[in-house]
Amino acid sequence: MTESSSVLDRLQSVFGPDIMPEATKDGIATATVPATAARDILRYLKKEIESPYEMLYDLTAIDERSRSGLPDPRRSRPGNDFTVIYHLLSFGRNEDIRIKVPLDGDYPSIRSITDIWPAADWYEREVWDMFGIGFDGHPRLRRLLMPDYWQGHPLRKEHAARATELEPFTLPDDLEELRQKELQFRPEEWGLKKNLRDTDVMFLNLGPQHPGTHGLLRVVLELDGEEIIASVLDIGYHHRGAEKMGERQSWHTYIPYTDRIDYLGGVMNNLAYVLSVEKLAGIEVPDRVKVIRVMLCELFRIASHLVWYGTFAQDVGALSPVFYMFTDRERVFDIISAVCGGRMHPNWFRIGGLAQDLPTGWDRMITEFLDYMPAKIAEYDRIVMGNRIFRARTKGIGCYTKDEAIEWGVTGPGLRACGLEWDFRKKRPYSGYDRFEFDIPTAVNGDCYDRGYVRVEEMRQSLRIIRQCLDNMPEGPYKASHPLTTPPLKEYTMQDIETLIGHFLGVSWGPVMPPGEASVTIEATKGANSYYLISDGSISPYRVRIRAPSFPHIQMVPHICRGLMIPDLMAILGSIDFVLADVDR
Repeated sequence: MTESSSVLDRLQSVFGPDIMPEATKDGIATATVPATAARDILRYLKKEIESPYEMLYDLTAIDERSRSGLPDPRRSRPGNDFTVIYHLLSFGRNEDIRIKVPLDGDYPSIRSITDIWPAADWYEREVWDMFGIGFDGHPRLRRLLMPDYWQGHPLRKEHAARATELEPFTLPDDLEELRQKELQFRPEEWGLKKNLRDTDVMFLNLGPQHPGTHGLLRVVLELDGEEIIASVLDIGYHHRGAEKMGERQSWHTYIPYTDRIDYLGGVMNNLAYVLSVEKLAGIEVPDRVKVIRVMLCELFRIASHLVWYGTFAQDVGALSPVFYMFTDRERVFDIISAVCGGRMHPNWFRIGGLAQDLPTGWDRMITEFLDYMPAKIAEYDRIVMGNRIFRARTKGIGCYTKDEAIEWGVTGPGLRACGLEWDFRKKRPYSGYDRFEFDIPTAVNGDCYDRGYVRVEEMRQSLRIIRQCLDNMPEGPYKASHPLTTPPLKEYTMQDIETLIGHFLGVSWGPVMPPGEASVTIEATKGANSYYLISDGSISPYRVRIRAPSFPHIQMVPHICRGLMIPDLMAILGSIDFVLADVDR
């Protein structure tokens, strides 16, 4: 009996036969449960079962009403117009579980779990915003990504996917006046309180245009002098409907859209997506593809960390490092552009392989970079991490414990800075990471400085991995021979009319993925990243869910900045290393 089946058997023994296991392509334990029992089941999985599922990894929904011709037993059961999905992670078991709750009706509702996981706050608001599914007992259920005046819920199937499907935008004078009134700040609407103290309380807008927010992020602060009493975050300014776009793109043509999520992570966005598609299609890629993917991902990890390093130092007042580190980032981009033909948005990984093989001279460029970079990292240690002003601004600031990090869904360097040695490259190796020797840097204090320390050490480990890729690059093809690889192989195109037609359809329409669902989690630059993909057997995904690490990380900011000063908030935001397109998607 597998661990996954034993967990589902345990749920059936405790909660009865209404727990219905489902088979998935990714092998994650998955069960459909009735809405009336969902909350008790989730509480049981977190607090009562042996080796509990401590983390709410993701929470999302599916509009089931348009699944056409799908031999899915859920469509033959009543009460499944929508499905709410809870994805939980157990560190002790090193496994996940997916709990699905079918809901009936045009605008159904289910009980909130914000009192079980604080991280559920934004996830439930997002589901309400995108699908119109209510959560009874949520403390402040209002739109999260869309403006309050938005009509409809974008991830419902009846909502338009393109601007051309909507009426032309107009803003007559009376509507403009109404919109201006709606912008008036009312503290109670944000969950803040008006002045009920002896001292004067001030509300301050930090952003949405502010260099310390690293993009369009609005932080509303309730201040007693310069001390932060409470804060709320306003996100959504970068929201572009990335998940909705997946429903109208083919499996292949959606790849460039992934580049724009964590736009500093480059091919890592491609990897999380194509690994999930390959799991769905049953594609095994050649060893050469795996090693090349690892090498490119680690180069982008260094490039992303260099951006974080320089801007973090700048946020706390050190202005010179950002120029040095961006210069070194250009060295990485010289390699990326030589291999991929692009810099920040390479769009180079493919379903089943790569766009092309490595160019002549790639090994010389990698060798030069590996010889150059270690000394520069050591130099930056001296001018940033060893700087006494930097240390004073970051040590003991923005602290959280390991348990708090898990409660809020923190992954990646932010979790390892609390002392938990958890890295998906080690715990659940993908793309051949189990063949590489590298360490997992950790720290103990969970403060701004330790989050920085972990990332600096990660750059050194990335150099170790890249060196092993250079020394042990396998020979072989750069694409699998599986018929669903994209673009399809041309080896037999001109042999007969059937293969020519197949190639034409594969290029023009894209591959047809078998029905099912799959998700593969990777250790991206900012934490755990995955694409939960559902296929109904067509040329486009039925549902694309992007689990981005920045989303839960930035949600935690009000919890860790309470009682500190405004300059401390700048250090906290810099130490988290978020990207707002990764938050908003």
